[in-house]
Amino acid sequence: MEKFTTLTGVAAPLAMINIDTDMIIPKQFLKTIKRTGLGKNLFDEMRYTPEGAEVPDFVLNKPAYRAAKILVAGANFGCGSSREHAPWAINDFGIRCVIAPSFADIFFNNCFKNGILPIVLPQDEVDKLLDDASRGSNAIVTVDLEKQTITGPDGGCITFEVDPFRKHCLLNGLDDIGLTLQREAKITAFEDARKASTPWL
Repeated sequence: MEKFTTLTGVAAPLAMINIDTDMIIPKQFLKTIKRTGLGKNLFDEMRYTPEGAEVPDFVLNKPAYRAAKILVAGANFGCGSSREHAPWAINDFGIRCVIAPSFADIFFNNCFKNGILPIVLPQDEVDKLLDDASRGSNAIVTVDLEKQTITGPDGGCITFEVDPFRKHCLLNGLDDIGLTLQREAKITAFEDARKASTPWL
């Protein structure tokens, strides 16, 4: 998993509340088990017409936000079904941080396991970041995970909370497999000892 240390990029505003995982990545795109290739279908039903043409007014179709790295969203982001394809699609698009007043629990947990930092902030601070993000390509925001700060385009700074263990995992690029492989030597030693003591197995 790619490490998350400091992220600087354009922040895209998406103030809708209750954005569910089917809105993030519709069900017809869940056939793959690959973590790549889903970015083009992120928010598919909002980004494209039924004929496949781009909806010009959707935020990620606007020239200023096509390379957004941060998404500032409304409350209860990621509600609905527990599909892990939702963070896969967000990450594949290039967004590594989502900021909202609240998240659905399963989506929130899945973000950390896929290299995305979900940040919970009070509504008034989210509103400030939404206002900053409305500046288009000038909406450059820096998220520093080590310092737990968000710096806006005017230099204003907001602090955020993050679980220490999850912070450690993101800073070091450790997903569940990576955490397990940290114990690889002990696992190998156990397997070798078991094989020697029970060769009939």
